[in-house]
Amino acid sequence: MAKEYGRSDRVASQMQKELAFVLQREINDSRLGFITVNEVVVSKDLAVAKIYVTVLNADEEGKQRNIDVLNELAPAIRHEVARRMRLRHISEFRFYYDNSFDTGMRVAELLRDKDD
Repeated sequence: MAKEYGRSDRVASQMQKELAFVLQREINDSRLGFITVNEVVVSKDLAVAKIYVTVLNADEEGKQRNIDVLNELAPAIRHEVARRMRLRHISEFRFYYDNSFDTGMRVAELLRDKDD
C-alpha cells in the first residue's frame, strides 16, 4: 500500500519553505520583484523540482522576465537551498509562473460584473 504522504511530498514541502526564505533573504538581485513560492512539485526520484511562483505588481512582460532571471539564478538558489536542507542530492530547479492567482482574480471579476 502506498504512503499517503511520501518522501517526495515531504521534500517538496520543506523545499518550498527553504526556497521562500532564500528568495527573501539570501538572493539580492535588483531584477527580481516580490516573488511568492506557491507550490513545489518534486519528481518521484527527486531529480527535478518544478517551482511555481507568482510575482506581485508585474505585467506579463515583467512576469516572464522574473521567471527568466530565476531560471538564470537557479544554480545559485539551488546551492543555498542545498546548504539549508542537508540532502545528499538536491533536485534541479525549474521555475514556472503560476497563473492560478490571475485566473482566480479574473473569475471573481467576471462574477462581480454579472451581479451588477
